[in-house]
Amino acid sequence: MKTIIALVAFAFTMGSAFAADPEKKAPSPAQQAQQEKMKSCNAEAGKKELKGDERKKFMSECLGSKPAPATQQDKMKACNAEAGTKALKGDERKQFMSECLKADKK
Repeated sequence: MKTIIALVAFAFTMGSAFAADPEKKAPSPAQQAQQEKMKSCNAEAGKKELKGDERKKFMSECLGSKPAPATQQDKMKACNAEAGTKALKGDERKQFMSECLKADKK
């Protein structure tokens, strides 16, 4: 009986140790944009009360459409947030910001 209690206690402590992920990264700006697009398409499909194949087709078209071009301010916010998550400072931050802001101008 003591062995079973010990095993249950051990399993519980190991499970809780793996449940907390202290190194979980924040989503990238691209991932955040995709999540927002998914939310808006899903909400629109819900308002239209689409079901089954109609909903699948709508979601595919909605998610496949090109997003509106980001404004310079949006790009700046996204790049600044990413530089913050990477904890960049000084010249490294300036270099990153420069490359990040130029990346979408291709």
